[in-house]
Amino acid sequence: MNVQPAAASAPSFRVDPAVIEEFNATGATVVRGAFKEWIDLLRRGVTYNVDHPSSDGHTYTGKQGAGRFLSDYCNWERIPEYREFIFNSPAGEVASQLMNSERVRLFHEHVLVKEAATDVATPWHQDQPYYCVEGPKTVSLWIPLDEVPRDTAIEFIGGSHLWGKFYRPQRFNGEALNPNDGLEDIPDINGNRDAYDICGWHVYPGDAVAFDYRTLHGAPPNRSATRQRRAFSLRLVGDGARFVRREDIKTSPPFRHVTAASGSLLSDEDFPVVYPNSENKNR
Repeated sequence: MNVQPAAASAPSFRVDPAVIEEFNATGATVVRGAFKEWIDLLRRGVTYNVDHPSSDGHTYTGKQGAGRFLSDYCNWERIPEYREFIFNSPAGEVASQLMNSERVRLFHEHVLVKEAATDVATPWHQDQPYYCVEGPKTVSLWIPLDEVPRDTAIEFIGGSHLWGKFYRPQRFNGEALNPNDGLEDIPDINGNRDAYDICGWHVYPGDAVAFDYRTLHGAPPNRSATRQRRAFSLRLVGDGARFVRREDIKTSPPFRHVTAASGSLLSDEDFPVVYPNSENKNR
């Protein structure tokens, strides 16, 4: 992989200790204003991505055919704006503080775009059961490129990262990714919302919602008639992360190019270090 970080280190950003505490206890938190200077760059990248989706990109439409929901991932090598953000923004530094990890590696990036009046919900799910990596330290940084009111925002079940359970992964259209994987179905959260500690935030461009791979989360349809909801989500792992391959189990993303043995520590070639970014210089 041709990783080319900036000649200088990313600017320092200190995460409030209370935010780190919330991340550890709840499994999700919001980091305000960390990426304000990077939003225009990411918007340019997402615009290109929407016009040129990868072969793994999926577009979902609502029950009445109104609006579109685009989901695409693993495009950082072909979209320079993504690459610049991943290796030169404070993202790795923020993740290091949240996870209390000396080193931060890239797993993948994931772009989610819901057009205005898109009647498509993101179903409740955990990310970890989809993935071919596991580790004690994980974080996704969900970065909104548009203002997202609370009633349209991504939501989380507080504390679910500590339940010790993995639930059956499903595609965003509701189909099971692996119908016979032996995992539990997601409980009926929407039908019993009062039984759960559901949290979410009104967020603005430059903020980042951070969450553990094990935390249950979902998102409602985009109810705005005029405003799209674009988000750039960066999946990162910390110290101790390993590659995991399960027999006859599909993963998302599929990571077809990775040939590492199951249980092996992640390699720089397949999962490059983003913090400290000096390790990637001149590669």
